[in-house]
Amino acid sequence: MTTTPLLSVRDLSVAFSQAGRETLAVDRVSFDIAKGETVALVGESGSGKSVTALSILKLLQYPTASHPSGEILFKGRDLLAASEGDIMKVRGADITMVFQEPMTSLNPLHVVSKQIGEILRLHAQVSEKEARSRTLALLERVGIRDAASRLDAYPHQLSGGQRQRVMIAMALANNPDLLIADEPTTALDVTVQAQILTLLAELKRDLGMAMLFITHDLGIVRKVADRVCVMLKGKIVEHGPVAEVFDDPRHEYTQRLLAAEPKGRPEPVAADAETLVEAGPIKVHFPIKRGFLGRTVGHVKAVDGVSLSVRAGETVGVVGESGSGKTTLGLAMLRLISSQGPIVFLGNRLDGLKSTRVRPFRKDMQIVFQDPYGSLSPRLSVAQIVEEGLLVMNGGLSLDERREIVARALIDVGLDPAAMDRYPHEFSGGQRQRIAIARAMALEPRFVVLDEPTSALDMSVQSQIVDLLRDLQKKRGLAYMFISHDLKVVRALANHVLVMQNGVVVEEGPADRIFDAPETDYTRALFAAAFALEARPEFVRD
Repeated sequence: MTTTPLLSVRDLSVAFSQAGRETLAVDRVSFDIAKGETVALVGESGSGKSVTALSILKLLQYPTASHPSGEILFKGRDLLAASEGDIMKVRGADITMVFQEPMTSLNPLHVVSKQIGEILRLHAQVSEKEARSRTLALLERVGIRDAASRLDAYPHQLSGGQRQRVMIAMALANNPDLLIADEPTTALDVTVQAQILTLLAELKRDLGMAMLFITHDLGIVRKVADRVCVMLKGKIVEHGPVAEVFDDPRHEYTQRLLAAEPKGRPEPVAADAETLVEAGPIKVHFPIKRGFLGRTVGHVKAVDGVSLSVRAGETVGVVGESGSGKTTLGLAMLRLISSQGPIVFLGNRLDGLKSTRVRPFRKDMQIVFQDPYGSLSPRLSVAQIVEEGLLVMNGGLSLDERREIVARALIDVGLDPAAMDRYPHEFSGGQRQRIAIARAMALEPRFVVLDEPTSALDMSVQSQIVDLLRDLQKKRGLAYMFISHDLKVVRALANHVLVMQNGVVVEEGPADRIFDAPETDYTRALFAAAFALEARPEFVRD
């Protein structure tokens, strides 16, 4: 006897129309999800994963989006043919969704209890008092510590992991049959990621709900999914039980995805390598102000006595969870924020200097940020973005000279110089990060701070960027300070590692020693969450 699937997607196609042109984003996709089952949709950005998921709840921008073919049967009923009124009854009740970035998904103007309560009152028609009581129970259910004190908190007052737990609480408010999780852990630290995955697994088991899990991280698929569908350019190119697909991938693209993890180890640093930057102990304390007059009542010790040095050709990895002080340390090293303590760059003390006196050193120290789209001006062409530093540091160059330097920088990062007059939105995420790296390299720096430069990228693109950074370092003798919570990338690049927690260094040493024999409980927990892909991570509350 065949069991009817809870959800059945049949020959689904999604097209987008713009300026009279139609682009097919999803091409005749079919898959089923049984009650209580987790199916993963895997693929790189642009493969059609999220568009497929959004189609299930008709959340695409219609009429720009259309469905040339297909049906989506939920409990035997075609959702694509349902009226807006009928689909509204399904959303938030029978089928719910958790998105990638909780900060942009939650309303910054409303407290947590109002946002979750709204879902309950809309579908369950409960009183405000009962909605608040059930909201508290939901927050406790998803593992938020001291949940009662968080009822009237705004999203910005919560950590990333807590915000994602609130999103999950909203999704579970009306006991859905199907939860769609669209990259729910991509923006989170490895330890918080492990907690969220464990939480989802526990809730799925306890509530008997099905889950459609969308991700580009194959390690996560091993943890959470029963079956997997691999998408490429809008099509499902391979599908089956997770163990079968991962152990014996048939399609070339699946094989490439599985092999895309950053590999290799950094080049050893020459014994006589010049020390380019030496700093510490550095302190960055932010004042906590209270009252009408804004009196300082305390300080947040974002960085509290950290020392490090970086030599030519060396990569120092700085790892830790969000809030550990990694990025603050990097900004202080470049004198982009105020700090206390000595900072010596190329033999010159920079701490205490005014910004005008630091400016001559800017050419030799650059930074690449985490989000390549947010760090590139959408109003400037690639050429204008890459030449920006040249105009500031070397205004005597002619237009032709600047364009020649821009072309060389683009070639160095693997981009076609012919594209220099295009704009950031015309490039993929990986290409945008290459543009950001080209902007830094155009000035031929000696020291570069890399602040989570691969965390927003697909696995295969991550691997390409790691190879690019390694090649540039070897070619130019660059010193890197590599800030990340992605420990696999750090292992592939770093010679020396600092592990930070709550503004201090809890462990440091040669990368091989730190990764092979970590000495502190915190470092071991951090590495266990990142590398134990086959094991269920232990559930730890925020």
